[in-house]
Amino acid sequence: MPSGHHFITYTTKTKAMNTLHKTNRFATFILLLVILTCVSTTSTLAAGQQPDSTFAVAGNDAQYAFQHLKQIKAGVLNVGYAEVGPANGEPVILLHGWPYDITSFTAASGLLAAKGYHVYVPYLRGYGTTQFLSAQTMRNGQQAAIAADIIAFMDALQINKAVIGGFDWGARTADIIAALWPERCKALVSVSGYLIGSQQANKAPLAPQAELSWWYQYYFATERGQAGYQAHTNEFNRLIWQTASPQWHFSDSTFAQAATAFNNPDHVAIVIHNYRWRLGIATGEAQYDTLEKRLAASPAITVPAVTLEGDANGAPHPAPAAYAAKFTGKYAHHTITGGIGHNLPQEAPQAFADAIIEANHLAQ
Repeated sequence: MPSGHHFITYTTKTKAMNTLHKTNRFATFILLLVILTCVSTTSTLAAGQQPDSTFAVAGNDAQYAFQHLKQIKAGVLNVGYAEVGPANGEPVILLHGWPYDITSFTAASGLLAAKGYHVYVPYLRGYGTTQFLSAQTMRNGQQAAIAADIIAFMDALQINKAVIGGFDWGARTADIIAALWPERCKALVSVSGYLIGSQQANKAPLAPQAELSWWYQYYFATERGQAGYQAHTNEFNRLIWQTASPQWHFSDSTFAQAATAFNNPDHVAIVIHNYRWRLGIATGEAQYDTLEKRLAASPAITVPAVTLEGDANGAPHPAPAAYAAKFTGKYAHHTITGGIGHNLPQEAPQAFADAIIEANHLAQ
């Protein structure tokens, strides 16, 4: 293990709070406390730190909700994104995965904005309000294309350098930016660590139990799978939420809020191409060949980094010890306990926000 690397187990206050909900009276107290905290955060920002977007308490779950989403033309896309926090704050970019959306970061973004960070949360291609500028552009889901989208997004917003964090597809994208464009990534937070892959590496078969966990990838490799995902997108994605986070008891309204992002007209095409490209049964675009060649070499990540893992992640993921050596700069790893699954930023927003702040401090 490289010197200066730290592995810590972090127990979330969120899960610990579950034990307190033993009476209706105390549950009411907790709900009021959450609401008062949201009001306090909004008041703090209003007093000299005006956010670019605001939060609202949504539904019976007392969740944060992004309001006033923005659009910007960047590269081949018109990117939809949320933006919160003071305009002069340290820039942070948060990237979601599949099958999730920007609402995975609403609470964490609020926590970071309250600490003075300027947070940007874009929809990836194929999600939400992000649209292709041209009908002729290939609906390409390969890893280099998604990373190039975020570089274009940064260019369009004139963000020279940012702390970048993500999970699932978003963690892979953040890893790629940190590895290939380290001058644009001040620090990194990656859930499940080093996720850069290649078509060549994916040719190697896994043990049967490991292959089973990738069942949806093989399903998507078939025409039946594409038709099935098209016909049952929300049911399919809800199943993934349940299996990837088996101890997260999310509400119907929480899923419904995220599921609006799957109505994007290019969503199915992007998802299917992403997984077929990984298996080498779909081609990418030649303009990304040079980037993919560099990624196939599994480049080290030199920027300061914090990796996270949930103790109840039901999705395929590598063991932290397997990738620690890929992070050659200042580095720390935290395992988040308390039944935290794959959608770690939404299940444990305080822990995720703390990791962003920690990574930024490592870069000082």
